[in-house]
Amino acid sequence: MKKKLLLIISYIIIFFNSNVSSEENNNFLKIGLLAPLSGEYRELGESLLYSLQLALNEINDKKVLVIPRDTGSNNPEKLIQAINEIKSEGANIVIGPIDNEDFENVNKFTDTIFISLSNINPKFEKNILSIGISFESQMTALITFLKKKNKNKTVILLPKNKYTSLIENKLKNLQLNNYKIFKYSPDPKILTGEIEILTNYNQRKKNLELRKKTFADKDDEQSQIELSKLEKKYTLGEVSFDSVIIIDFGNSLKSVLTSLAFTDVNEDKVLFTTLNQWFDESIFYEKTIKSLYYPSVDYKEFQKFRKDYYKTFNIYPTEISILAYDAIGLIYYLWKKNGNIKSINDFSFKGKIRGKIGTFSFDKVKIIQDLDIYRVKENSFTKF
Repeated sequence: MKKKLLLIISYIIIFFNSNVSSEENNNFLKIGLLAPLSGEYRELGESLLYSLQLALNEINDKKVLVIPRDTGSNNPEKLIQAINEIKSEGANIVIGPIDNEDFENVNKFTDTIFISLSNINPKFEKNILSIGISFESQMTALITFLKKKNKNKTVILLPKNKYTSLIENKLKNLQLNNYKIFKYSPDPKILTGEIEILTNYNQRKKNLELRKKTFADKDDEQSQIELSKLEKKYTLGEVSFDSVIIIDFGNSLKSVLTSLAFTDVNEDKVLFTTLNQWFDESIFYEKTIKSLYYPSVDYKEFQKFRKDYYKTFNIYPTEISILAYDAIGLIYYLWKKNGNIKSINDFSFKGKIRGKIGTFSFDKVKIIQDLDIYRVKENSFTKF
């Protein structure tokens, strides 16, 4: 299988490069690709390369040429060399880099436009446009959803890590109302105690015990019925919020959900939501909650992309590769519309674009994704 994939990659690179070398017509759209085709993140780079091949197959326009170059993994020197090679082939627009930590280096190439797959900032940054699923777009979708569900006492659960300050600043810029931020430790041993404080768990436990005592010594039928009901409870009393937004993912997200379930947060009254999910089926095995909601790309298009990708290459794509697919579609759309692309400001146009990830638009030099809300329930993803 590895040999077969290497042959496919070699063929794609040769195909791209042979097209470039055989044509020097200025009417051609030449697009660079910065991808880690070697090193630690090689599989990601290969997935991006395959995605562009799928996109080119669908566009079916021989005037669109892709120039892929290997950036290695965390290799600034190789990144700069790759950009220079792409520029020497006549391309002034590049898909990449993946990581926002490379922005300082690519900012130096002021005559080149970079379409990054990063989600760190939806605003145009000098010569960089980031099309990753931004925090701002996800939060906007969630806030709209919570309003529709008549939730107005929301707690935003935020892990304490290197991104905490960044997220806090982004939340501040969103100018939210009726939202409380609660920061927690990523250490599961500490986390549960912190969630107990958030949910006033100990007091609610005491409330239950005190209430049970009022009926314990009574023999009348009604008292015994009430006591029987209380015996089935773990706590007594409501929490101070009606919804939570958990800004976390993976095992850390599952730890938070487990802690909320342990502290007896009533799902019938409190709505559980989160961010940064790509239809991760491992969440199906998290049985501590009944339902979890989150904003995401279009599920049907995502599944179709995965199916087409697998059918063509006999492997499944990385999640981020669908962004590369949409990136080339966006560039092609603008090129056909304007005849050329001179600067990043050409992307600030009115109207909405429909891509694989869903609908997105540009407003005040900022990309906005219209995301759908999905519900995880009974081992399935359901669009809200």
